Amino acid sequence: MALLFAATVINYVDRQMLGLLKPLLSQEFRWSDTDYADIIFWFQASYAVAYLVFGRVIDRVGARWGYALTFVIWNLAHMAHGLAGGLVQFTLARVALGAGEAGNFPAGLKSVAEWFPRRERALAVGIFNAGSNVGAVVTPLVVPVIVAIADWRTAFVVTGVISFGWLAAWLAFYRRPEEDRHLTGAELAHIRSDAISPTIAVEGPRLRWVLRQRQTWAYVLAKFLTDPIWWVFLFWLPDFLGRRFGLDLSSFGPPLVAIYLMSDVGSVTGGWLSSRLMRRGLGANRSRKVAMLACAVCVVPVLVAPWVGGLVAAVLIIGLATAGHQGFSANLMTLPSDLFPPSAVATVVGLGGTAGAVGGMVMSKFTGWILQTTGGYGPIFLTAALAYPLALLALQTLSPQLRPAIPESGGAAF
Repeated sequence: MALLFAATVINYVDRQMLGLLKPLLSQEFRWSDTDYADIIFWFQASYAVAYLVFGRVIDRVGARWGYALTFVIWNLAHMAHGLAGGLVQFTLARVALGAGEAGNFPAGLKSVAEWFPRRERALAVGIFNAGSNVGAVVTPLVVPVIVAIADWRTAFVVTGVISFGWLAAWLAFYRRPEEDRHLTGAELAHIRSDAISPTIAVEGPRLRWVLRQRQTWAYVLAKFLTDPIWWVFLFWLPDFLGRRFGLDLSSFGPPLVAIYLMSDVGSVTGGWLSSRLMRRGLGANRSRKVAMLACAVCVVPVLVAPWVGGLVAAVLIIGLATAGHQGFSANLMTLPSDLFPPSAVATVVGLGGTAGAVGGMVMSKFTGWILQTTGGYGPIFLTAALAYPLALLALQTLSPQLRPAIPESGGAAF
């Protein structure tokens, strides 16, 4: 869990740095709002394609080597930003970053499915997903210091070099439970105590079978609706704070730290809530959906954020919304391991991630167009407020009972 958490911290430091440096880079390279939106668009396009590819790859080669591969790709791409000299070069570096970062969650969620029984997975996902918020906290605290001491190019290189320490730790320590010589028989029995079927873990069902399942499309549609909102929070919050309250690189830190610390609380609490309800005897269906409903309610007030009068009030409202997103996401990302055999988890996660990235591409274009034409965030935050109730409605419509999807014949190789 510590390794999954640390990888997600690194993933989001690398992902958020461009958003934090947007005002500085926009001034140096004369980017417009639509130029910046285009960079994000192509990052998400690459992310969308690679998410699906890495889902399949990780189900084939396993979490250990699959995670190592995706980490090397994204970290080298992150460092390449320090060599970029214009819009095209930043876009190419961002495309490579998106391709590598797409493997983080398929590998992480497959690792959770391997190491935790169903009743513990939402809390486990909430903990490692909290790394995204810690990454978003670390970035505005560390990066401005490096920029002040050296420059923005050095910031990309230094953070990338340091991050390679994670790769050595992952390859040294991570094994599947069956391969870990320190694990006792009782511990392995606990991990496998509520597995969907022990006979399906070796070979996965075919992709066409996965695509025929209503559970797949329930997850995919919910990701399509909610992932783009997190992209907005991640890539555009510094811009919003600058436009609305006059903040800059030297003053973004405290508000962003406060927002993402609240997100951490939401991620862990949302995962804890459904796990707690399951331990008290509620089924996965009611537990997950009650927790997701509570999180969706937390996001709705964000629609008034562009019009509140003070910075503190805006930070609290946005922080509540990001907390709601992370709690909702912790439960949503648990569903593939709830509903599918272990050998199909990363593939389903990949499909959902692709859908979320496509939604993010649409949202990036929409955000850039709104800001270019109106200069205001009102329609953007209204979209954010509506996304989560709609996602929960879609989930309930397509999978009202959250029943596991089990191949009749035990499946065949992908």
